Amino acid sequence: MQKKQYFCTQIYIAYCGPMTIAIFGNAMKTQTLTEVRHILDFMTEKGIHVLLSQELRQELNLREYPGFPENWDGDQQPENVYGEPIDFALSVGGDGTFLTSAAAIGDKNIPILGVNCGHLGFLAEVQTDDLDNILQKLIAGEYTIEPRRLLSLTILDKEGNVREGLVMSPNALNEIAILKQGLTNMLTIETKINGELLHTYHSDGLVIATPTGSTAYNLSIGGPLLVPQSRGMILTPIAPHSLTVRPIVILDEWKLDIKISSRYDSYMVSVDGRSQSLSTDMSLHIERAPYTVKVVQIGDNSFLKSLRTKLNWGK
Repeated sequence: MQKKQYFCTQIYIAYCGPMTIAIFGNAMKTQTLTEVRHILDFMTEKGIHVLLSQELRQELNLREYPGFPENWDGDQQPENVYGEPIDFALSVGGDGTFLTSAAAIGDKNIPILGVNCGHLGFLAEVQTDDLDNILQKLIAGEYTIEPRRLLSLTILDKEGNVREGLVMSPNALNEIAILKQGLTNMLTIETKINGELLHTYHSDGLVIATPTGSTAYNLSIGGPLLVPQSRGMILTPIAPHSLTVRPIVILDEWKLDIKISSRYDSYMVSVDGRSQSLSTDMSLHIERAPYTVKVVQIGDNSFLKSLRTKLNWGK
């Protein structure tokens, strides 16, 4: 009974001012544009306000739909051109598009629904063949919201001063990866947890993954799977020099301090695929981000079902 009351509250909030959604998508992909047109038709018929990225508006040659507000990258949730907060964001594409959408939304507390036009779609779970039904449930309030934890990266120079602006977004929904710069050199990665030495890795790199990211890069290099609700982070070395070095799961409340040395005096750091070359004079501090990404769940999609259907679990 309490669950129904929650849904009714969502309906009331959505319709005391017209619902507004923001749509993200890769404007260079034909299938994405097709699905965005379909969503626009559906939302227009329902009287839903829609905001589009500038790229989508230009590619679709649409002038009647406003774009994201100019202060989209600000610290506060923006009021859009309709004068109301944004209720939902739709990420139309694959998991990469979802990560881009999550980075753009940041800490604005806007729930995201992923529409899958990609391959596996662990984050973008909604399939396009059931899209109308899913959108109807969304505007009717028949959904749940699942918070997903992120990791936050701080880059420090050799004096210990924080260097800002070196990566596009310092927060990772999937993983922060430390990667070698050259083709042949190995990295030496001194890793401390809460100030205590864990290990000095000699490897091609190190992936620090969230539970959400456990099915991404982490899985491909032999790391363990975690259910998204887990309160942990995974450290998985890439091609470690010692066979006794294995992935480890630690509490996400713990903090990592990492120093890297390399023959090339540089290395790569990647935050959800957004890469930047850094000097070995720069060290890394990684901890849990101060906010979560709100993922909209509709229907019978679940992590366990995804393991069976998308990873062929047990077959």
